[in-house]
Amino acid sequence: MQKIELYDTTLRDGSQSEDISFSVEDKLRIAEKLDDFGIHYIEGGWPGANPKDAEFFNNAKKLKLRNAKLVAFGSTHHAAHKVNEDLNIKALLSAKTPIVTIFGKTWDFHVREALRVSLEKNLELIYNTIAYLKKKHEKVFFDAEHFFDGYNANPEYAMKALEAAVSAGTDCLVLCDTNGGTLPHTIGNIVERVGRTFKTPIGIHAHNDSECAVANSIIAVEKGASQIQGTINGLGERCGNANLMSVIPNLKLKLKYDCITDSNLKKLKDVSRFVTEISNLRPFKRQPYAGDSAFAHKGGIHVSAIQRHPETYEHIRPDLVGNYQRVLVSDLGGRSNIIRKIKDFKLKVDPDSPKVAQIVKQLKELENQGFQFEGAEASFELLIKKTFGLHRKFFDLAGFRLIVEKRKEGEDPISEATIMVKVGKKLEHTAATGHGPVNALDNALRKALEKFYPQLRHVKLLDYKVRVLTAGAGTGAKVRVLIESGDELHKWGTVGVSENIIEASYQALVDSIEYKLLRG
Repeated sequence: MQKIELYDTTLRDGSQSEDISFSVEDKLRIAEKLDDFGIHYIEGGWPGANPKDAEFFNNAKKLKLRNAKLVAFGSTHHAAHKVNEDLNIKALLSAKTPIVTIFGKTWDFHVREALRVSLEKNLELIYNTIAYLKKKHEKVFFDAEHFFDGYNANPEYAMKALEAAVSAGTDCLVLCDTNGGTLPHTIGNIVERVGRTFKTPIGIHAHNDSECAVANSIIAVEKGASQIQGTINGLGERCGNANLMSVIPNLKLKLKYDCITDSNLKKLKDVSRFVTEISNLRPFKRQPYAGDSAFAHKGGIHVSAIQRHPETYEHIRPDLVGNYQRVLVSDLGGRSNIIRKIKDFKLKVDPDSPKVAQIVKQLKELENQGFQFEGAEASFELLIKKTFGLHRKFFDLAGFRLIVEKRKEGEDPISEATIMVKVGKKLEHTAATGHGPVNALDNALRKALEKFYPQLRHVKLLDYKVRVLTAGAGTGAKVRVLIESGDELHKWGTVGVSENIIEASYQALVDSIEYKLLRG
């Protein structure tokens, strides 16, 4: 069985999506999730392009990846500079990743109009850059930018660009449908031609501007490509990239390619929702394989049939991708997901206990209220522990008050929180300021508790996201707050929901603290 390598570019190409702005902490957390999922290569970004990507690669050196290899992305060196003096090339080297991906022009139109160099000079840039980096890295991949458009316009030159990369020692020729307008039959024919010409492994990098990125990726594999580049949920510039949430199960289940393990495939829905939450986007319910509606049935003949034989209206078993069947009149799904989470959290409880059904019921009620636990695993673990009696209360709130004062135009408001908490029989009353009311409340709460629980000194609030849940309600809308916290060893997410943003924030903050205290 042919081995297919999965190359994820969510942290680079995906971050170029409209409405997406990953923090460094977001990117680190997603990278860990992708590694656990079984992705082979994680493209972290372009270290020479912006300070955020440089910071990511610096912090990523501390990641303990078990499955994936981190990749830095960059361009061929500038025509006016020697390759060893080019600042972008130096930035790539400073990232200290085992693998780099270099993109270069293969469309003569782009060489003349974008790079404004001669066609021959462009071939030198490709060769020099790859040959130089190949001496310093385990592997160098070549992203042949605009390859399919370039091949259609001038096939001889497009192939010369690939030849330059191969001569320099590239480990993979990644053919890019950068504008996303090529159709599958054209992709297949060209990939097949490249495969007959070069022995170097071929990859495919498809954009979705004609709604063909997944189909183009699949046909490329059938014609010989062994590496697929894409993003989680199809994130990417304009209409996005090839959606790995569809590509992976299509390869694994439909075509029987070796790309991911059975156990990791069952994490597919969880990974999809995790990245959705971190991206602060609304989940796409009708997303194939991973969406809530992917295996949902409503009334009539469908429901009657799937209750006898699910295969009558489902093309795969939903549990293969971590999803579940839903009957919309009386929702039957969810128990298997809870049992899997219990195992993931390593909780010593009976998975056959009636309390699992109780958790399913609670979960549905909370989701009705607007809670979502993808990206807030700590809150969900606390919910399970509370149901099974594994939780203990570390403190009781006796009250808090927030003051936000703006004294004059041009100055930032001053935020102060006063809080009273009871630990055992002792009442602690304290106050703190912060950058905004939530930060002030966080500071006051931890200040009140640190004398009783000194381990809280190591906890930091790493990220804070707010999503409006009830469109049209204006400033009275219900909101969901997602908080990411961490200490020197771990990171965890918690969630709160309320019409009052401070109350929603408080719920998430309390969960964060209780999770830390339960872990010790």
